[in-house]
Amino acid sequence: MMKTAKKIYMFLLFAFLYAPIFVMIILSFNDSKSRTIFTGFTFKWYEQLFSNEVILKSLVVTLIIAITSSIFATLLGTLAAVGINRMKKLPRKLVLNISYMPVLNPEIITGVSLLLLFAVVKNYTGSWVFGWPSLFIAHVTFNVPYVILSVLPKLRQMDERLYEAALDLGCNEKQAFFKVVLPEISPGIISGFLIAITYSIDDFVISYFTSGTLQTLPIVIFSMTRKKVSPEINALSTIMFVIVLAILLLINLKDISDEKKLNIKQEA
Repeated sequence: MMKTAKKIYMFLLFAFLYAPIFVMIILSFNDSKSRTIFTGFTFKWYEQLFSNEVILKSLVVTLIIAITSSIFATLLGTLAAVGINRMKKLPRKLVLNISYMPVLNPEIITGVSLLLLFAVVKNYTGSWVFGWPSLFIAHVTFNVPYVILSVLPKLRQMDERLYEAALDLGCNEKQAFFKVVLPEISPGIISGFLIAITYSIDDFVISYFTSGTLQTLPIVIFSMTRKKVSPEINALSTIMFVIVLAILLLINLKDISDEKKLNIKQEA
């Protein structure tokens, strides 16, 4: 009885979480613009999507900002996590609390604060222009804490004697970091990068305040929803969902494969 109840509960939970996504996918193939009635199967919204310059341009802007800012945030966050991990107890707690503030802070406060900062810089320098630089800096700013949160646990789990042993065996500090520390914390770095790129693609509030004349995909979707959600957005969302799902499946399959190889080596 309990097993049946658990299965029903899990089914209802997943249905609640994923039913809206499946409805969106189905409506992306709907022949009409109706959001409630399926009148026929068609690919025309996907065809119109790839001819819509506004959506495609905003998608390119979003991907460029997401990839570049996530790479930079991952590098900066990883170095910050290594530095924080080596601090003494009291300053480490203080720095960690400061690092967590952007995560706990409401996005609208972060967006307005960055807007005011960029406005002040522009007034004093006279050369600052809102757009690519401001959007890039804003995305790096809110992504760095998530990378730190992902990398720090891996650093704490790592046996410090491995690093010391590498130094004793002839490695300098740089070689010991790249050959010993980096492979140990690489799962945390990859997780931090994936979280950063996800938040960057998804962000609306901070981008809205700091993008200037640039339009990211969430901003374009928001402006379109003031009238009516176009089926082209359903098509684009479906493509993005399938890509993200494929990436997650590949990562999980790789982890399963690596775990099997590790078990085989241990048995041998």
